[in-house]
Amino acid sequence: MESRLMEIEIKLALTEDLVDTLNLTVHRQQEQIDALQRQLVALARQLQSSTPSAEARDLREEIPPHY
Repeated sequence: MESRLMEIEIKLALTEDLVDTLNLTVHRQQEQIDALQRQLVALARQLQSSTPSAEARDLREEIPPHY
């Protein structure tokens, strides 16, 4: 009985450690996701503010420079 209890306690300790590690990983990933979302919003705003309207575009500007 004592060995079974010790085995359960060991498994519980390992499980708690694993849960803590997973929680930290999820927290870090969420921080990265939040940062990437902020960057995406900033890039979208930058793109909207720098892109001229469709009527004002000159098609010659869209020709690649090697032509």
